[in-house]
Amino acid sequence: MRQGSRSAITQWSTGPEARGCRGSPCRRRPLGRVVDVGLPEQGRTGTHRNRPGYPGVGHRHGDTAGTSPALEGRSMKIGIIGAGNIGGNLTRRLTALGHDVSVANSRGPHTLTELAAETGATPVTAAEAARGAEIVVVTVPLKAVPDLPPGLFDEAAPGAVVIDTGNYYPKERDGRIAAIEDGLLESRWTEQHLGHPVVKAFNNVYAQDILDRPLPAGHPDRLAVPVAGDDAAAKEAVRRLIDELGFDTVDTGGLDDSWRQQPATPVYGLRAGVEGIAKALAEASPERTAAFKA
Repeated sequence: MRQGSRSAITQWSTGPEARGCRGSPCRRRPLGRVVDVGLPEQGRTGTHRNRPGYPGVGHRHGDTAGTSPALEGRSMKIGIIGAGNIGGNLTRRLTALGHDVSVANSRGPHTLTELAAETGATPVTAAEAARGAEIVVVTVPLKAVPDLPPGLFDEAAPGAVVIDTGNYYPKERDGRIAAIEDGLLESRWTEQHLGHPVVKAFNNVYAQDILDRPLPAGHPDRLAVPVAGDDAAAKEAVRRLIDELGFDTVDTGGLDDSWRQQPATPVYGLRAGVEGIAKALAEASPERTAAFKA
């Protein structure tokens, strides 16, 4: 995760190699804010903006109907694949909120006993993490995505939502991934390997902020998180989970708009509320900078 400088950027990498980081029952409560940033047409897929339930400018949590798993403020079964900084801290927060969390890493459940003892999460293999899960967080290094077990979501709950937190770090971690270098978006590449639609979130945040900076809905200093995805109900589930964690959300658009929150864009590492995040997303360029090319 970044800790205030561009040079520390790998510290919010999603894998266990990333540097620098270390309840109450879930209940229905007033929800925070989510907005559609009203982005220019450049880079937009267009069709998702007309789907029922797609939030408009200034839309607040709780105003749209839907059937996504996080709508009722109840305890959910959540699988987390990857126990590095992001995965570990999400495990800590989500268990504290009363959710039933299973967590996996690449080294096996026996290496997660300390995290399990700390949080009450269930250590499992990657193949087991999605079993029965309503939400699955995939938070592994991008290069490790193809090594995840086939049929990963075959036993997930019907309509399971998959969150992708990944970023492409070709120079520092992942090596050259030809399809991404040729223009395929990071999350599209991940989605293709997983064989399941994904919602991109948490890829631009500091891992430690998940623990240190949650605030109640309506607080003037509440931070916002950008969220990109094609399915309106899945995005609704993710934004409600993020709200429960103590953050507002800004709807980046469809997954084809997720370049707006990739590394080196204005929103990457930005600590800001809804307006600041929306402004940064609108100012993004689809060109990948040299620092994030192989």
